[in-house]
Amino acid sequence: MQNRFRRGRGRHHGAVALPVGGPGGRYPAAMARMPEPPVPGGVPAADHGDGAPAAAWRAGDFVASLTAASPATVEAYRRDVEAFVDWVGRAGVQEPAGVHRRLLRRYLAFLATRGYARRTIARKASSLRRYFGWLRRTGVVDIDPSLGLSAPKGEGRLPRVLRDDELGVLLDRPPARVEGDEPAVRRRDDAVLELLYGAGLRVSEVCGLRPEDLDLERGVVRVWGKGSKQRQVPVGEPALDALRAYVRDGRPGLAGPESPDDAVFLNRRGRRLSPRDARRLLDHRAAAPTHPHALRHTFATHLLDGGADLRAVQELLGHADLATTQIYTHVSKERLRAVVEATHPRA
Repeated sequence: MQNRFRRGRGRHHGAVALPVGGPGGRYPAAMARMPEPPVPGGVPAADHGDGAPAAAWRAGDFVASLTAASPATVEAYRRDVEAFVDWVGRAGVQEPAGVHRRLLRRYLAFLATRGYARRTIARKASSLRRYFGWLRRTGVVDIDPSLGLSAPKGEGRLPRVLRDDELGVLLDRPPARVEGDEPAVRRRDDAVLELLYGAGLRVSEVCGLRPEDLDLERGVVRVWGKGSKQRQVPVGEPALDALRAYVRDGRPGLAGPESPDDAVFLNRRGRRLSPRDARRLLDHRAAAPTHPHALRHTFATHLLDGGADLRAVQELLGHADLATTQIYTHVSKERLRAVVEATHPRA
Protein backbone atom coordinates (compact mmCIF):
# COMPACT_ATOMS: atom_id res chain seq x y z
CA MET A 1 0.00 0.00 0.00
CA GLN A 2 2.84 2.39 0.81
CA ASN A 3 4.20 2.27 -2.71
CA ARG A 4 1.05 3.12 -4.64
CA PHE A 5 2.16 6.68 -5.27
CA ARG A 6 5.60 5.64 -6.54
CA ARG A 7 4.48 3.93 -9.70
CA GLY A 8 5.70 5.10 -13.10
CA ARG A 9 4.55 8.27 -14.79
CA GLY A 10 4.05 9.26 -18.41
CA ARG A 11 6.73 10.93 -20.47
CA HIS A 12 4.93 13.37 -22.72
CA HIS A 13 3.65 16.88 -22.23
CA GLY A 14 0.08 17.92 -22.66
CA ALA A 15 -2.52 19.89 -20.77
CA VAL A 16 -5.88 18.34 -20.05
CA ALA A 17 -8.88 19.31 -22.16
CA LEU A 18 -12.15 18.43 -20.46
CA PRO A 19 -14.73 16.76 -22.67
CA VAL A 20 -17.83 18.79 -23.37
CA GLY A 21 -20.82 17.70 -21.33
CA GLY A 22 -24.14 18.73 -19.92
CA PRO A 23 -26.90 20.71 -21.61
CA GLY A 24 -25.47 23.47 -23.74
CA GLY A 25 -22.08 21.81 -23.88
CA ARG A 26 -20.34 24.13 -21.36
CA TYR A 27 -18.96 23.86 -17.87
CA PRO A 28 -19.32 27.10 -16.71
CA ALA A 29 -16.98 28.70 -2.43
CA ALA A 30 -21.81 34.36 9.86
CA MET A 31 -19.70 34.73 12.31
CA ALA A 32 -20.80 32.60 15.24
CA ARG A 33 -21.56 35.07 17.92
CA MET A 34 -19.94 34.38 21.24
CA PRO A 35 -22.12 33.76 24.28
CA GLU A 36 -22.97 36.85 26.26
CA PRO A 37 -19.69 37.61 28.08
CA PRO A 38 -19.20 39.07 31.52
CA VAL A 39 -18.11 42.69 31.39
CA PRO A 40 -14.30 42.70 31.79
CA GLY A 41 -12.84 44.52 34.74
CA GLY A 42 -16.18 45.79 35.97
CA VAL A 43 -16.47 48.34 33.16
CA PRO A 44 -20.11 49.36 32.72
CA ALA A 45 -21.51 47.80 29.58
CA ALA A 46 -22.45 50.20 26.82
CA ASP A 47 -25.68 50.01 24.91
CA HIS A 48 -24.76 47.34 22.36
CA GLY A 49 -27.71 47.81 20.08
CA ASP A 50 -25.55 48.76 17.11
CA GLY A 51 -22.24 47.38 18.44
CA ALA A 52 -18.90 49.17 18.29
CA PRO A 53 -18.51 51.44 15.25
CA ALA A 54 -17.18 49.21 12.52
CA ALA A 55 -15.24 51.96 10.77
CA ALA A 56 -13.11 52.66 13.83
CA TRP A 57 -11.83 49.10 14.02
CA ARG A 58 -10.83 48.80 10.33
CA ALA A 59 -11.43 45.06 10.46
CA GLY A 60 -12.43 44.92 6.80
CA ASP A 61 -9.27 46.75 5.75
CA PHE A 62 -7.18 44.37 7.85
CA VAL A 63 -8.77 41.33 6.23
CA ALA A 64 -8.25 42.85 2.78
CA SER A 65 -4.54 43.23 3.56
CA LEU A 66 -4.08 39.48 3.98
CA THR A 67 -3.36 38.93 0.31
CA ALA A 68 -0.80 36.17 0.86
CA ALA A 69 -3.03 34.04 3.10
CA SER A 70 -5.32 31.24 1.96
CA PRO A 71 -9.10 31.86 1.94
CA ALA A 72 -9.54 29.61 4.97
CA THR A 73 -6.87 31.53 6.91
CA VAL A 74 -8.39 34.87 5.95
CA GLU A 75 -11.79 33.67 7.14
CA ALA A 76 -10.30 32.53 10.46
CA TYR A 77 -8.68 35.94 11.00
CA ARG A 78 -11.96 37.66 10.17
CA ARG A 79 -13.93 35.58 12.65
CA ASP A 80 -11.33 36.00 15.39
CA VAL A 81 -11.10 39.77 15.03
CA GLU A 82 -14.85 40.28 14.77
CA ALA A 83 -15.45 38.12 17.84
CA PHE A 84 -12.99 40.23 19.83
CA VAL A 85 -14.49 43.51 18.58
CA ASP A 86 -17.93 42.26 19.59
CA TRP A 87 -16.66 41.33 23.05
CA VAL A 88 -14.91 44.61 23.82
CA GLY A 89 -17.84 46.53 22.36
CA ARG A 90 -20.01 45.03 25.07
CA ALA A 91 -17.54 46.47 27.57
CA GLY A 92 -17.92 49.97 26.18
CA VAL A 93 -14.66 50.04 24.19
CA GLN A 94 -15.47 51.70 20.88
CA GLU A 95 -12.08 51.95 19.15
CA PRO A 96 -8.73 50.16 19.02
CA ALA A 97 -7.01 52.90 21.01
CA GLY A 98 -9.09 51.87 24.01
CA VAL A 99 -7.61 48.36 24.08
CA HIS A 100 -4.73 47.62 26.45
CA ARG A 101 -2.79 44.46 27.13
CA ARG A 102 -4.70 43.70 30.33
CA LEU A 103 -7.95 43.72 28.35
CA LEU A 104 -6.49 41.32 25.82
CA ARG A 105 -5.40 38.99 28.61
CA ARG A 106 -8.89 39.13 30.14
CA TYR A 107 -10.33 38.21 26.78
CA LEU A 108 -8.13 35.12 26.55
CA ALA A 109 -9.09 34.21 30.11
CA PHE A 110 -12.76 34.60 29.18
CA LEU A 111 -12.28 32.20 26.25
CA ALA A 112 -10.79 29.66 28.65
CA THR A 113 -13.78 29.92 30.98
CA ARG A 114 -16.04 29.25 27.99
CA GLY A 115 -14.34 25.95 27.35
CA TYR A 116 -12.35 26.85 24.23
CA ALA A 117 -9.48 24.47 23.52
CA ARG A 118 -5.96 25.68 24.19
CA ARG A 119 -5.13 25.40 20.51
CA THR A 120 -8.09 27.60 19.63
CA ILE A 121 -7.14 30.23 22.21
CA ALA A 122 -3.55 30.21 20.92
CA ARG A 123 -4.83 30.75 17.38
CA LYS A 124 -7.06 33.62 18.45
CA ALA A 125 -4.16 35.25 20.30
CA SER A 126 -2.06 34.95 17.14
CA SER A 127 -4.86 36.59 15.13
CA LEU A 128 -5.04 39.50 17.56
CA ARG A 129 -1.24 39.97 17.50
CA ARG A 130 -1.31 40.20 13.73
CA TYR A 131 -4.33 42.51 13.75
CA PHE A 132 -2.91 44.98 16.27
CA GLY A 133 0.48 44.83 14.57
CA TRP A 134 -1.25 45.89 11.36
CA LEU A 135 -3.09 48.71 13.19
CA ARG A 136 0.24 49.95 14.53
CA ARG A 137 1.95 49.84 11.13
CA THR A 138 -0.92 51.70 9.47
CA GLY A 139 -0.99 54.40 12.15
CA VAL A 140 -4.41 53.58 13.58
CA VAL A 141 -2.89 53.09 17.05
CA ASP A 142 0.30 54.51 18.51
CA ILE A 143 1.09 51.50 20.69
CA ASP A 144 0.57 47.83 19.93
CA PRO A 145 -1.15 46.38 23.03
CA SER A 146 -0.57 42.81 21.83
CA LEU A 147 3.23 43.01 22.15
CA GLY A 148 4.26 40.25 24.53
CA LEU A 149 0.77 38.77 24.58
CA SER A 150 1.07 35.06 25.21
CA ALA A 151 -1.40 32.25 25.25
CA PRO A 152 -1.17 28.63 26.35
CA LYS A 153 0.36 26.54 23.61
CA GLY A 154 -1.90 24.02 22.02
CA GLU A 155 -1.61 20.43 23.06
CA GLY A 156 0.96 18.66 20.94
CA ARG A 157 -0.74 16.06 18.78
CA LEU A 158 0.93 13.73 16.31
CA PRO A 159 -0.92 13.37 13.02
CA ARG A 160 -3.04 10.27 12.65
CA VAL A 161 -1.77 7.84 10.03
CA LEU A 162 -4.22 5.45 8.41
CA ARG A 163 -3.62 1.73 8.65
CA ASP A 164 -3.23 -0.32 5.48
CA ASP A 165 -6.64 -1.89 5.94
CA GLU A 166 -8.22 1.58 6.26
CA LEU A 167 -6.52 2.70 3.06
CA GLY A 168 -7.70 -0.48 1.38
CA VAL A 169 -11.32 0.30 2.18
CA LEU A 170 -10.98 3.85 0.90
CA LEU A 171 -9.08 3.16 -2.29
CA ASP A 172 -9.63 -0.46 -3.32
CA ARG A 173 -12.43 -2.11 -1.35
CA PRO A 174 -15.15 0.47 -0.61
CA PRO A 175 -18.08 -0.55 1.57
CA ALA A 176 -21.18 -2.08 0.01
CA ARG A 177 -23.14 1.18 0.25
CA VAL A 178 -20.89 2.67 -2.44
CA GLU A 179 -22.26 0.18 -4.99
CA GLY A 180 -25.40 2.29 -5.27
CA ASP A 181 -23.54 5.46 -6.25
CA GLU A 182 -23.90 6.88 -9.73
CA PRO A 183 -20.91 5.98 -11.96
CA ALA A 184 -19.95 9.65 -12.32
CA VAL A 185 -19.94 10.14 -8.54
CA ARG A 186 -17.94 6.94 -8.04
CA ARG A 187 -15.28 8.05 -10.54
CA ARG A 188 -15.07 11.50 -8.95
CA ASP A 189 -14.67 10.07 -5.46
CA ASP A 190 -11.99 7.66 -6.67
CA ALA A 191 -10.01 10.53 -8.20
CA VAL A 192 -10.35 12.80 -5.15
CA LEU A 193 -9.23 10.10 -2.72
CA GLU A 194 -6.32 9.05 -4.90
CA LEU A 195 -5.08 12.65 -5.04
CA LEU A 196 -5.41 13.13 -1.29
CA TYR A 197 -3.28 10.06 -0.62
CA GLY A 198 -1.28 9.57 -3.82
CA ALA A 199 -0.14 13.20 -4.07
CA GLY A 200 -0.59 14.41 -0.49
CA LEU A 201 -2.68 17.41 -1.52
CA ARG A 202 -4.66 19.49 0.92
CA VAL A 203 -8.41 19.13 0.44
CA SER A 204 -8.63 22.83 -0.50
CA GLU A 205 -5.98 22.25 -3.17
CA VAL A 206 -7.90 19.33 -4.65
CA CYS A 207 -11.13 21.34 -4.73
CA GLY A 208 -9.34 24.29 -6.33
CA LEU A 209 -7.81 22.36 -9.24
CA ARG A 210 -8.44 23.75 -12.73
CA PRO A 211 -8.23 21.82 -16.01
CA GLU A 212 -5.00 23.58 -16.96
CA ASP A 213 -3.43 22.41 -13.69
CA LEU A 214 -3.57 18.76 -14.82
CA ASP A 215 -0.80 17.37 -17.01
CA LEU A 216 -1.75 13.73 -17.17
CA GLU A 217 0.79 12.94 -19.87
CA ARG A 218 3.68 13.93 -17.62
CA GLY A 219 1.94 12.71 -14.48
CA VAL A 220 2.07 16.10 -12.77
CA VAL A 221 -0.48 18.41 -11.18
CA ARG A 222 0.11 22.10 -10.57
CA VAL A 223 -1.13 23.13 -7.15
CA TRP A 224 -1.85 26.52 -5.65
CA GLY A 225 -1.19 26.13 -1.95
CA LYS A 226 -1.23 28.40 1.07
CA GLY A 227 -0.25 31.97 0.38
CA SER A 228 -0.97 31.43 -3.34
CA LYS A 229 2.31 29.55 -3.64
CA GLN A 230 2.53 27.31 -6.67
CA ARG A 231 4.18 23.90 -6.79
CA GLN A 232 4.19 20.92 -9.11
CA VAL A 233 3.48 17.52 -7.59
CA PRO A 234 4.12 14.16 -9.30
CA VAL A 235 1.16 11.79 -9.36
CA GLY A 236 1.40 7.99 -9.37
CA GLU A 237 -0.34 5.68 -11.82
CA PRO A 238 -3.36 4.80 -9.63
CA ALA A 239 -4.20 8.48 -9.24
CA LEU A 240 -3.55 9.15 -12.93
CA ASP A 241 -5.85 6.30 -13.95
CA ALA A 242 -8.57 7.61 -11.63
CA LEU A 243 -8.16 11.15 -12.96
CA ARG A 244 -8.34 10.02 -16.58
CA ALA A 245 -11.49 8.02 -15.91
CA TYR A 246 -13.11 10.95 -14.11
CA VAL A 247 -12.20 13.54 -16.75
CA ARG A 248 -13.35 11.26 -19.56
CA ASP A 249 -16.46 9.64 -18.10
CA GLY A 250 -17.24 11.19 -14.72
CA ARG A 251 -17.23 14.95 -15.03
CA PRO A 252 -19.55 15.12 -18.06
CA GLY A 253 -22.15 13.24 -16.02
CA LEU A 254 -22.00 15.83 -13.23
CA ALA A 255 -21.74 18.99 -15.33
CA GLY A 256 -24.71 21.22 -16.06
CA PRO A 257 -25.28 24.36 -18.10
CA GLU A 258 -24.05 26.60 -15.27
CA SER A 259 -21.15 24.45 -14.08
CA PRO A 260 -17.87 26.39 -13.77
CA ASP A 261 -15.49 25.55 -16.60
CA ASP A 262 -12.49 26.34 -14.38
CA ALA A 263 -13.27 23.57 -11.86
CA VAL A 264 -12.04 20.02 -12.29
CA PHE A 265 -14.16 18.51 -9.53
CA LEU A 266 -17.91 19.07 -9.32
CA ASN A 267 -20.50 18.12 -6.75
CA ARG A 268 -23.84 16.48 -7.48
CA ARG A 269 -25.38 19.87 -8.26
CA GLY A 270 -22.79 20.59 -10.91
CA ARG A 271 -20.99 23.21 -8.84
CA ARG A 272 -17.36 23.29 -7.77
CA LEU A 273 -16.65 20.63 -5.17
CA SER A 274 -16.15 22.27 -1.77
CA PRO A 275 -14.00 21.01 1.13
CA ARG A 276 -17.24 20.19 2.95
CA ASP A 277 -18.34 18.08 -0.03
CA ALA A 278 -14.99 16.30 0.07
CA ARG A 279 -15.38 15.52 3.76
CA ARG A 280 -18.83 14.08 3.09
CA LEU A 281 -17.58 11.81 0.33
CA LEU A 282 -14.78 10.62 2.60
CA ASP A 283 -17.27 9.82 5.35
CA HIS A 284 -19.28 7.91 2.76
CA ARG A 285 -16.31 5.82 1.69
CA ALA A 286 -14.47 5.30 4.98
CA ALA A 287 -15.11 2.43 7.37
CA ALA A 288 -14.67 4.85 10.32
CA PRO A 289 -14.78 8.68 10.60
CA THR A 290 -11.70 10.01 8.79
CA HIS A 291 -10.57 13.56 8.12
CA PRO A 292 -9.20 14.34 4.64
CA HIS A 293 -5.97 15.60 6.18
CA ALA A 294 -5.30 12.10 7.53
CA LEU A 295 -4.63 10.99 3.94
CA ARG A 296 -2.05 13.76 3.56
CA HIS A 297 -0.46 12.73 6.86
CA THR A 298 -0.33 9.15 5.66
CA PHE A 299 1.25 10.18 2.36
CA ALA A 300 4.06 12.03 4.14
CA THR A 301 4.66 9.29 6.70
CA HIS A 302 4.81 6.55 4.09
CA LEU A 303 7.36 8.57 2.13
CA LEU A 304 9.60 8.92 5.17
CA ASP A 305 9.09 5.27 6.09
CA GLY A 306 10.39 4.44 2.61
CA GLY A 307 13.52 6.56 3.05
CA ALA A 308 12.50 9.79 1.31
CA ASP A 309 14.57 12.89 2.05
CA LEU A 310 12.90 15.30 4.47
CA ARG A 311 13.53 18.26 2.16
CA ALA A 312 11.86 16.43 -0.71
CA VAL A 313 8.82 15.71 1.44
CA GLN A 314 8.72 19.39 2.46
CA GLU A 315 8.62 20.41 -1.20
CA LEU A 316 5.94 17.88 -2.07
CA LEU A 317 3.73 19.02 0.81
CA GLY A 318 4.30 22.71 0.10
CA HIS A 319 5.49 23.52 3.63
CA ALA A 320 7.20 26.90 3.95
CA ASP A 321 9.04 25.82 7.09
CA LEU A 322 10.96 22.57 7.42
CA ALA A 323 9.95 22.41 11.08
CA THR A 324 6.37 21.80 9.96
CA THR A 325 7.50 18.75 8.00
CA GLN A 326 9.68 17.43 10.82
CA ILE A 327 6.64 16.35 12.82
CA TYR A 328 6.31 13.46 10.37
CA THR A 329 9.76 12.20 11.33
CA HIS A 330 8.41 11.73 14.87
CA VAL A 331 5.39 9.88 13.50
CA SER A 332 7.60 7.67 11.35
CA LYS A 333 9.87 6.81 14.28
CA GLU A 334 6.90 6.01 16.50
CA ARG A 335 5.51 3.70 13.81
CA LEU A 336 8.83 1.91 13.41
CA ARG A 337 9.18 1.53 17.18
CA ALA A 338 5.69 0.05 17.37
CA VAL A 339 6.52 -2.43 14.60
CA VAL A 340 9.69 -3.53 16.39
CA GLU A 341 7.92 -3.94 19.73
CA ALA A 342 5.11 -5.91 18.13
CA THR A 343 7.25 -8.25 16.04
CA HIS A 344 10.73 -8.66 17.54
CA PRO A 345 11.02 -11.41 20.19
CA ARG A 346 13.48 -9.44 22.31
CA ALA A 347 12.02 -5.96 21.87
